[in-house]
Amino acid sequence: MNVTKKIALGVAVGFFSNFAFAQTLQDGIASADSHKYANAKQVFKQMVTKSPTAENYFYLGNSYLTQFEPNFELALENFNKGLAADKKSNLNKLGLASVKLAKGDKSAVAEIQRIVSDARDKDPEVLYRAAEALTLFGGASNADLAIDFLNRAVEKSQKSGTPAYYYYTLGDAYRLKLTNSPQVAGSAMTAYDKALPIAKNKASVYTRIGTLWMQAQQWQKAKESIDRAIASDPTYAPAYKAKAAYNIKYQNNALATQDLMNYAKYADEDPDTQLEISKLFFTNEDYANSKTYLDKVFDKVNDPIKYKLRAYLQYADGDYAAAKASMDEFIAKAEKSRIQPADQGLLGLIAAGLAHKETDAAKKSALTTEAQQKIAIAKAAKDETMNWDAELLKIKGGGGISQSAVDSGPTTPQIEELKKKVVENPQDTDALFKLANAYQEAKNWNGAILSWQKMSGLLPDWAPAYYSQGYAYQQAGNNELAKMAYEKFIATVKPADVEANKETLSYAYFAVAYLVKDSDIAKAKEYAAKSVQLNPTYQDAINLNKALNK
Repeated sequence: MNVTKKIALGVAVGFFSNFAFAQTLQDGIASADSHKYANAKQVFKQMVTKSPTAENYFYLGNSYLTQFEPNFELALENFNKGLAADKKSNLNKLGLASVKLAKGDKSAVAEIQRIVSDARDKDPEVLYRAAEALTLFGGASNADLAIDFLNRAVEKSQKSGTPAYYYYTLGDAYRLKLTNSPQVAGSAMTAYDKALPIAKNKASVYTRIGTLWMQAQQWQKAKESIDRAIASDPTYAPAYKAKAAYNIKYQNNALATQDLMNYAKYADEDPDTQLEISKLFFTNEDYANSKTYLDKVFDKVNDPIKYKLRAYLQYADGDYAAAKASMDEFIAKAEKSRIQPADQGLLGLIAAGLAHKETDAAKKSALTTEAQQKIAIAKAAKDETMNWDAELLKIKGGGGISQSAVDSGPTTPQIEELKKKVVENPQDTDALFKLANAYQEAKNWNGAILSWQKMSGLLPDWAPAYYSQGYAYQQAGNNELAKMAYEKFIATVKPADVEANKETLSYAYFAVAYLVKDSDIAKAKEYAAKSVQLNPTYQDAINLNKALNK
């Protein structure tokens, strides 16, 4: 009886130990999926502390590899520790190959295939992790291989229960094929549908379904799925990130900012996650929040991308010398595969900004040539990170408007009071409207322009903000940007609102006609005629129309 009891106890201990391990592992995977990377790493570190096995080292290393910006050094350190614990560990061999692939070494694909072949499909987790690496770092050319590995992983895991993430990664792999084929999209959706009933957190799957609909440009279905994700788990951070992308697409910047605030609230304080949040705010043209999050973690993250993000923010603030130093730091420290055409474009804009302020003729000429060459690289690659031509016009007109330039201009007690209100609540459009008008009354045109730009960011469909930008730019002497703003106003007025805006539209058409009369006579004639048509009593337009048609 004693022997039997011992055997029974041994089995029971083994069962509960494995169960506890599985549960802990699932907790770590769920945390990473929820963009709670600090928590995921803590889970995996505890697993290593309790049991420094090859598998546990792999999961810890993989958490560094699969975060937003991979930490190759710590990933490699843990994969090598895993191999030291078990030199035959296929998972850690895959980890090392995955790092090579993530760094752009395509020979790693064949290496991954050899590891999978050596494992002989005995462990579905090896198949899954091979597919995960190919999905994350292999690109569209390796999508079919990832799909094959995942289908085999699903088949081999069915007896013990296929994890939901096998299925939703299969859906992600299908999407990697970068095709508009309904069959491929259907296969991705089928994989997500299979994940849904077994997923502990349905929000994870609903969010992926939502982004799949976004990829197919089925926006209403996308929103319904994302809303369903938030309803099933209001704390699931990636759903808010997806919702922000939806609102950015529709230029609902104020709603996107709120989504990103929620994303920041429910993702954890992991520095790399905070860096990602900074990048998202930058994408939403919310530079103040972007800078806040970047400054918070700048000294805590090693990823060179932080220098590039800081360079963009410094460029936006008109600090071209500092932006150049930051970009030089990024290029010196980043892997060559991470240098993009947009980086050359930004360096070109920075060179143009430096040229604008340069007094030495030879240096000015060299900087201007450099600007043209580097911006041409971005434009040739059809990169749309920034509107390169519009940015150049801003620089020629004196550069981007910084807050310091605004603060050095005229002010009033009303302006100072309204500035405080806007700082307390950047989404307060009423206070922002009053501030923009107060700047105009004080003839602080930089302040007016910046405030109207913020208003356009919050209310992109509100046409009057663009007209006011045009007026402020014109008063500041930047006619090119004034023309662009007036045309944006004209394009934004909805057909149903034309009657109510006839007088202002007439002014806008006249302003554009007047500004282009020496460079584009055909457009000047067209716009002058339109101005008179909208307001037959507008004498300036009548006079210009007559002069143009002599």
